[in-house]
Amino acid sequence: MTVSTSSARPYSVKTSLTANRRNRPVVENDQYAAFTRRIVAAHGRGVAEGDVEGLAQLVTISREIDQAIRAAVAGLRRRGYSWTEIAGRLNITRQAAQQRWGGGSVE
Repeated sequence: MTVSTSSARPYSVKTSLTANRRNRPVVENDQYAAFTRRIVAAHGRGVAEGDVEGLAQLVTISREIDQAIRAAVAGLRRRGYSWTEIAGRLNITRQAAQQRWGGGSVE
């Protein structure tokens, strides 16, 4: 079976409808984080109730969260945030933040 592409419409974007997309403020971070915490906690409770197969998934989630934290800290550092600013949000010392996410280098 052959598909004719002659009747397909070319891809086009109406800039008048999409021009403001970049200017939208990010408002869902706190709500999204709270939702994520509830999901992870519920998954942990499910494992605790006997879902032994879910334990490996929970560990995978933990690894992915660790990777996300590393990426977030690296991004904040690239944008000029100091170790003191990052550590302050986490209630840890600057040195602890550097040791954990600094890749072994002291900046």
